Amino acid sequence: SVQVWSDYLNVHLHPKSIYVIHQYMHDGDCGCLEAFGQGERLLQDPGCVEELEDRLHFYVEECDYLQGFQVLCDLHNGFSGVGAKVTEMLYDEYSGKGILTWGLTPVVSNVGVNSNGWIFHPPQDSQKNFYRLLNTALGIVHLSSHSSLFCPLSLSGSLGIK
Repeated sequence: SVQVWSDYLNVHLHPKSIYVIHQYMHDGDCGCLEAFGQGERLLQDPGCVEELEDRLHFYVEECDYLQGFQVLCDLHNGFSGVGAKVTEMLYDEYSGKGILTWGLTPVVSNVGVNSNGWIFHPPQDSQKNFYRLLNTALGIVHLSSHSSLFCPLSLSGSLGIK
């Protein structure tokens, strides 16, 4: 019965607060969202932008005194492009409001355990690392240019880049 990440939550979210990108779900047609440009392209679709704006306006209209926004965004994959377009939209539409953006990256481990229990260092996947580096760099540049404050977060000292 689990279909999306929010199904794992103990807290039930309002239906207007979740927007599922169907083509990039774990059982979607296009695979994974791995490049910055893929994420940017998602928000060039007028239907997607309109749906996102409707959901945002639903919450903004409920505010008595809107001070700003907090955006949490993965930096290492295509969601950095989605986050960049969302912060750009917020920056253009709500000028004068604060935008605090958190850029999140995972800890990338190069240590594995084989079937015999031996610890080994698998070969680096250079294309995957290149995408991570490019997505992270583009994400930092675009997110910080449209945010009042940009803060990268990672448990790794290298922002998850090897």
